[in-house]
Amino acid sequence: MAGSTMKVNIVASDRPLWAGDAKSVSIPASEGGMGILPDHEPLLTVIEKGTISAVDEDGERHSFEVTDGFASFDSNSLTVAVETGVGTDKDPTQTAD
Repeated sequence: MAGSTMKVNIVASDRPLWAGDAKSVSIPASEGGMGILPDHEPLLTVIEKGTISAVDEDGERHSFEVTDGFASFDSNSLTVAVETGVGTDKDPTQTAD
C-alpha cells in the first residue's frame, strides 16, 4: 500500500541503534538478503553479519553494520536484536562510542 509505514526498533546488546517508522527495511537474514515492507507476513529469522538498511517515511536511509542476532515481524512492527551494531550514516548519534 503506497505511503504506509511500519514501526521499527533496531537494538544492539548494549544500546538502541534506531527506532522509528519505516517504508522498508533490508536485513542480512541467514537465508540471504531479505526485504521487509509494511504489512509483511509474520516472520522470525536469524540475522547474520552484514548491513541493515531502513528507509524512513521521509525517504532517508539509515544503515547499520551488524553481527549475529534475530528479526521478528508481527502486527506491522519489526524488531531487530543484534549482538553488535554500528551506524554507517553521517548522523553522529548513530556511531559507536
